[in-house]
Amino acid sequence: MTRADGTFAGVCHGTLGELWQGPLRPSADPDIALVSFPVRRYSRVYFTPGAEPAPGAPQLGPKAARAALLFAERYGLRLPEGRWTVHSDLPTGVGMASSTADIVAVLRCLSRVFSLPFDPRAAAGVLSAIERSDSVFLDEFALYLSGRHRLVRRLGTGIGFHTAYAVEPGTVDTSAVTALLLRQYRRRAQEYERSLDELLKGFAAGDPAAVARASTSSAVLSQEALPKRSFDAVLAHREEFGADGVFVAHTGSLVGYLFTGRIGFPAREQLSAFFRSLGHQCAFAQGGYG
Repeated sequence: MTRADGTFAGVCHGTLGELWQGPLRPSADPDIALVSFPVRRYSRVYFTPGAEPAPGAPQLGPKAARAALLFAERYGLRLPEGRWTVHSDLPTGVGMASSTADIVAVLRCLSRVFSLPFDPRAAAGVLSAIERSDSVFLDEFALYLSGRHRLVRRLGTGIGFHTAYAVEPGTVDTSAVTALLLRQYRRRAQEYERSLDELLKGFAAGDPAAVARASTSSAVLSQEALPKRSFDAVLAHREEFGADGVFVAHTGSLVGYLFTGRIGFPAREQLSAFFRSLGHQCAFAQGGYG
């Protein structure tokens, strides 16, 4: 859809880190596999053909601009002149898929500009030329190889959670920690395999509590490689708050609780006070689908 001034828009959701991340299978040379945790926070990209750039308005970043060029090359098109602007709810470098969401929002916007159907396979192809990414171009959970940009298994839209989480200070360079993660995967391959098996069974059964348990196991393993300062306290108080599990951004700075039911206001106040005692602002969001 376009506005009266001819503006086109593309939108992509971000993530609350991952419900699971690890090796797809025990191997001396493992791949990084993940199940991203979609959240109702978005990157929005706008394009107005023929318009001049607006002074001071946020423009496309280098990765998103490259994605536009790769889109045009893929389809044999010429990008029109015009004004790009962006707006994102996703902070960068904390594990919420901000750069990938920007790229996918650009691809969705250009699909509208050229009246083309949005093609997830084309999106994966563009992403593969830019960065290791997750599966935010899909509108469902998926087990995905982030380096190879390969969809392993679709996991549907039957699972959803209410969350309470915090973002610790600092950012993480995803590419810089890949070797560290792979060493951890080789060390603890069997534990990762068991947690992935539990996760996939939970999705297959439509059992969010089982998925939350597997997410907790995966988060505990992640703590050995890229520790979060607040993680031990969050894990220790899980039962006190009645949370069904814990999740993290495995290559980010986000940590929080999974609830299969709605979080009432007394609990929201207690969670807010708890995260404040750790030095963080508590945020609440719905993650997944369901």
